[in-house]
Amino acid sequence: MTSDAAASGCPVHTGRTPLYGPEFAANPARVYDALRRHGPVAPVELAPGIPASLIISYDAALAVLRDPERFPKDARRWERTVSPDSPVVPFMKYRPACNKTDGAEHARLRAAVSDSLSRIDLNTLRASVERHSETLIRRFAGRGAADLRAEYALVVPLLVVNEVLGCPPEIGDRIVVAMQGFVENVDTAKSNRILLEAIGELVALKRARPANDLTTWILDHPARLTDEEVTEQFIPLIGLATEPEQNLIANGLRLLLSDKRFAGDLSGGSLPVADALDEVLWTDPPIANWAISYPVEDVEFRGVRLPADQPVVIGFAAANTDPSTASANRAGNRAHLAWGAGPHTCPVQGQARLIASVAMEKLLDALPDMELAVPAGQLEWRPGFAQRALTALPVRFPPTQAPPPPPPAAAVWEGDPAQRGNTTPAAAANDPVPAPGPVAVPERRRGALARWWHGK
Repeated sequence: MTSDAAASGCPVHTGRTPLYGPEFAANPARVYDALRRHGPVAPVELAPGIPASLIISYDAALAVLRDPERFPKDARRWERTVSPDSPVVPFMKYRPACNKTDGAEHARLRAAVSDSLSRIDLNTLRASVERHSETLIRRFAGRGAADLRAEYALVVPLLVVNEVLGCPPEIGDRIVVAMQGFVENVDTAKSNRILLEAIGELVALKRARPANDLTTWILDHPARLTDEEVTEQFIPLIGLATEPEQNLIANGLRLLLSDKRFAGDLSGGSLPVADALDEVLWTDPPIANWAISYPVEDVEFRGVRLPADQPVVIGFAAANTDPSTASANRAGNRAHLAWGAGPHTCPVQGQARLIASVAMEKLLDALPDMELAVPAGQLEWRPGFAQRALTALPVRFPPTQAPPPPPPAAAVWEGDPAQRGNTTPAAAANDPVPAPGPVAVPERRRGALARWWHGK
């Protein structure tokens, strides 16, 4: 039997489950399990008065992601149906960026971004992550305590991406401040203004003085993007380096520090950082619910009528843990949907994974006796339907004197043209993506994490 999606209103009276508030943030897995009674599609609310359909089965999620004709990304018709004051409108509304467009426009914008990203040399990227990680670790290593989310996981990716973009410090610092304002939900209007002004100045600078960096490559791409189009592509790119990447690093560190398979008695074996990242991408993906589409007409899908102009949201976390398809052995299994699938697959997954793995490895190497400052069950999660994000990740460790920084080296961002295309692998389910090569780790670790790292 076909069921109609309920109209907007109080979730108690519409049968919609709210994907917001502290209860959802504390245990979303329990909510997803309860929603499975609806089948592959569940009625939810993204915010008060914002109804949506959540795709919670793996196979159904793949079907939607691979069908942009029936499930387009353009949100403009939906925007006319909701209050502009809703908290979800600023990041759900239409922008002329490759992640929110379809068809020929999407292909043109996506080509400029993906082709330019493929020119990044991974060895240079790795060196950048190592350098910025070491700088941040030196700031708190002598204190014996830190909030790894605010002082490390959030900052490392932003510093690296600013370097990839070729941002001078006076522009890059403002981008970091603006993105932190968005993440912390502090005066988002001001943060948006700062971000647009800073990116605009960066684009103007690279028009006047081209360099060997990502900004110049996108400007010089045969797609011939306008300055406004370039700015719009940078907003999601920088956003990806902020919310998802910090969550990937923080969630991975939380797992390493709390799960006995990783940080406990490891006499029976060990699991590397790569496997920890795979576990997180399956069970606690940094973006839990996204890839939103807006059907332009009513769609009959898996026994449910999805109304025109109402958001259809992919539940990455729910689909990844779908009991009918999820694999119990996740080590080395890259068939999760955390990077999406289809034409809107994440274009920076290779780089994102490299940044996260190197940042985690550098921290574990520098502070091998690190442990959580509170029990894992007392860590708090930020509310919101989209992200799976800690509010803080407090740790403690024996104070140590971090080594002095190495002399700066000039970054050569462009890799061998023969290797282009290998750094941004297309992510589709059941198409495993090779992990970046292992990082050589000095033999100077101690404690449980030391034994784990060396397989002892």
